[in-house]
Amino acid sequence: MPDWSYHPLKRLVLDKFRPKSSREFIHKSMSTIASIPGGRKFIGFLGHMKPPKEFQKEVNHTTFPSPIGLSGNIDPNLSGIKVFQELGFGFIEIGPIVLNEPNVQKEPRMENSHILFSVDLQEKIPLKRVLQKLTNQNIRIPIFARIDEQVNRHEWDIIVQHLTPFVDAFIGTSQQAYSCVDKTLQRPFYVSLSSDEINNTEIEKLVKHAGIGGIVVTAPRQTLDSYWHEASNANECLANRVKQVNEQHPELIVITCGGVETPEEACALDRAGADLLLLSEGYVKAGPGLPKRIHERLFYEKVQPIKKQNWAWSFLFGLSILIGGIIALYFAFTSIILPYDEYFIGLTRDDILQVNPLILSFMSHDRMALAGTMISGGILYIQLARHGIRNDMHWAKIAFHSAAIIGFIGIFLSIGYGYFDWLHGLFWLILLPIYYFSFREGKRITGAPYSIHGSNDKAWQYGLYGQLMFIILGFMIVVGGIVISTIGVSKVFVSTDLSFLCMSPQMLDRISDNLIPVIAHDRAGFGSALISVGLLVLMISLWGFRKGESWVWNTLATGALPAFIAGIGTHLFIGYTTFIHLRPVYFLVIVYLLGLVLSYPFLKMKG
Repeated sequence: MPDWSYHPLKRLVLDKFRPKSSREFIHKSMSTIASIPGGRKFIGFLGHMKPPKEFQKEVNHTTFPSPIGLSGNIDPNLSGIKVFQELGFGFIEIGPIVLNEPNVQKEPRMENSHILFSVDLQEKIPLKRVLQKLTNQNIRIPIFARIDEQVNRHEWDIIVQHLTPFVDAFIGTSQQAYSCVDKTLQRPFYVSLSSDEINNTEIEKLVKHAGIGGIVVTAPRQTLDSYWHEASNANECLANRVKQVNEQHPELIVITCGGVETPEEACALDRAGADLLLLSEGYVKAGPGLPKRIHERLFYEKVQPIKKQNWAWSFLFGLSILIGGIIALYFAFTSIILPYDEYFIGLTRDDILQVNPLILSFMSHDRMALAGTMISGGILYIQLARHGIRNDMHWAKIAFHSAAIIGFIGIFLSIGYGYFDWLHGLFWLILLPIYYFSFREGKRITGAPYSIHGSNDKAWQYGLYGQLMFIILGFMIVVGGIVISTIGVSKVFVSTDLSFLCMSPQMLDRISDNLIPVIAHDRAGFGSALISVGLLVLMISLWGFRKGESWVWNTLATGALPAFIAGIGTHLFIGYTTFIHLRPVYFLVIVYLLGLVLSYPFLKMKG
């Protein structure tokens, strides 16, 4: 559930339910998607959240894909453990773990935008359920098991014995460290301390203990009745404590828990010297995209100057499509059908005009719409090449080539009704070697995105809704392209088409057996072009939204205009203005305008 869907759903629905119900709904829904074939790849497609390889690090002989982890407070029942590794986390904390199911457990509650956790009767998970959840889950990131502070030595031994094959480290109290941890423990043990408990005497004792792998410093808490939530100054206090520990004991591994609601707060802890960070309450407020945003903010601080990549062939590919669209638009406004069309149909342009002039108008409207879509596609490809591929953006390469391959496959749709347009075929034949060299130069594109944005400000919040609008736009264009292509290779016409023509398919067949195949190939070709352009809009919207990326706003603003102008203008030009027929286009225009307005402050904001 990316941020652009999480926040609208949270505001409209989830906040109206108990926190536990909302939490379980989200985690179980995502886990269900991750469980179906291709589900994890679908989640990856939506979020593109895999941590950059530059963040991989080794701590106590354990490799972490990212220093960002998730606290056990967020998923005490392990309902979402299948999916968190797909959301960019480098490790997961589970627990507190007890041997047997507690008789009484208090649910968290929400008050004044804070999640309140129980002080004494917090949610705990029994060992049996932990083992059930961890078995056959194909979890590829490290797991830290937090053992409840109230377990006795006998229970400790049972829990550790059963969990050692499944987890990479244990977390517990200093009392457990002294009474239970010895050289026989096969996993690192991290002592959990609140920020208020940090004092030099305690740290000195822990450092001398042979079985201690490091400490977990928990953000300061504010108590309300029998519940707690993170204090308002949690991040600042936590950063000071981490800095203090690092100055006195630089060899000690320090993990923080909580105190992070924004990417900038994560950077503050990283600068203070934290080795690993566990997200807690702030993750719920900021949304599932927080790990990705933290990676991009950290990467911004660490990234070297951008290595410019070759992009000439990719630019030429987009330019060729743009020029092809302009040529197609010229023919749509002038002769409409070409000599080889006349030869195949068996009628000249004048013959068709004498039978029914609306036939040529109808053919013109499909060809104009195709031309406008090609021009839009050309602009999108050019922008992706110029600003994405040139700047070594891996996501831009994936978007570019995915849409291009779909576009090449679309040529087969245009012959689905038995008519091969040799000019279309020649155009794709010219494009093929250009695309081949574009694909080759794209093999070197491996760079991860980065962003200066570090806050959860209003511009970012509005930007999420703008992003949602563009994602809807791209998705609807893809759906529309699939529908039009399907119609183009099957029944060809919808009812409003026949009403405009004032003719039935049978009447058109009596004019010429080959007239409908010519109309069908234009329609199918237009549909496949829509699918390709829709994918471009969708992937740019999914993966390209970052603070100050004005080129993304410019691309979406200018790239969609030719298709919309051609789509609506051609209908007005020929008089085909049936509201039901144009209703989907009007809806898309509204979504497009909303997307532009809502995303403008975020994408166009500098600094």
